[in-house]
Amino acid sequence: MGLVALGAAGLNAVHGQDTAPPPYKPWNVSVALRGFYDDNINTTPNGTNKVGSLGGQVSPGVGLDWRNDQSTLKVNYTYTLRWYDKEPAGNTSHYDQDHQFDGEFDHAFSERYQLGVKDSFVVGQEPDFLRTAYAISEPQRVAGSNIRNYGQINFDAQLTPLFGLELGYANAYFDYADHGVRIDNSVIPAVVNPSLAGTLNRMEHTIHLDGRFQMMPETIAIVGYQYREVDYTGNELISATLLGFSGGQPMYLVQSSDARNSDAHYGYVGLDHNFNPDFSGSFRVGLSDTDYYNSPDKANDVSPYVLASLRYNYAVESYGEIGFSYDRNPTDLITPDARGNLTLGEESAVVYGNIYHRIIPKLFASLLAQFQNSTFTDGQFNGSSQRLFLVGLDLKYSFNSYLSADVGYNYDRLESDVPGDNYDRNRVYFGVTGTY
Repeated sequence: MGLVALGAAGLNAVHGQDTAPPPYKPWNVSVALRGFYDDNINTTPNGTNKVGSLGGQVSPGVGLDWRNDQSTLKVNYTYTLRWYDKEPAGNTSHYDQDHQFDGEFDHAFSERYQLGVKDSFVVGQEPDFLRTAYAISEPQRVAGSNIRNYGQINFDAQLTPLFGLELGYANAYFDYADHGVRIDNSVIPAVVNPSLAGTLNRMEHTIHLDGRFQMMPETIAIVGYQYREVDYTGNELISATLLGFSGGQPMYLVQSSDARNSDAHYGYVGLDHNFNPDFSGSFRVGLSDTDYYNSPDKANDVSPYVLASLRYNYAVESYGEIGFSYDRNPTDLITPDARGNLTLGEESAVVYGNIYHRIIPKLFASLLAQFQNSTFTDGQFNGSSQRLFLVGLDLKYSFNSYLSADVGYNYDRLESDVPGDNYDRNRVYFGVTGTY
């Protein structure tokens, strides 16, 4: 905190007390310094294997924000070097490195036709960092350079004053650093320990088409269809189930990563509504029909689909948002039942909320919370569940347009019906960020 005070004094000496925003420029650079304490760096259950660590990180970044009358381009890249005084499990050093790239391009061909393109690429270890949507598929920290990329493109066409169409495509890609199945043939049945690459490496394709009906000036009704394909790309053995013996030799049902491939069809209806200029909501509800065509029993599951959110800008530089989602998502758990049927995925209900509040002109507080309840489908743990709680609190003080300091706390907790998965985790941090 002495560094924060020293930096603030230096900048104020140059710029006086002027806190007005700097003149617009299409680029920016930043660097953040942070110290932290993490009481469970490996997200392991409480006990002798739980490791706490002090640490520090530096995060330089660069951004571009360019626009003209018809187009907007935003690009940001942040590199984070994080040091722990205790070496995390699975690491070969005391360091982690994260990369985050976010890009967005919007173009209006006319008032009636618009195109939007987004992409988010990350390399990291934390479960919240590696997810693409609301649900988290792997709730534990994963060592190594794990890659996640998510891109989407949407085209909006207002065909008449009362009717429009939205056509979109989204792609998600995952590549985990933990490669290579481990097999113990010294026992019968043989024990197969699949890698995360074998169970979670995948490519997801999603196409949607929405019809948008302008019911009232503030209300749009939606009728939509979505197709989703999930292809597991690990190309590894993930399961071997003993079915019996022939001639004294064990007979196994052997399955590889692509045994959990699926395609799904969604149908839904919804509303987008502006209650007033500062208060808006969005709602989708429907059903999904998912076909696991490579599974031994050719499983087919129908489940609800819900996506809802409300946002309220209730004061200057202050807002609140809540949301709910219910959908199917992948899971790292694959434990087969006695017939060899794998855990094919999970149905997850997610409730989230966040508040960003300006306490005084230079002091801001934010609170984020999420609860996820996931139920496993098929496999040994069919019908079992796990519950994930995430809470984050942050206080930020802006000395001026170029320098801010923050202090915060994060709490994570996983409660699972699967033995050995439960953990809780506390993290505290403080830091300073300079932006130009």
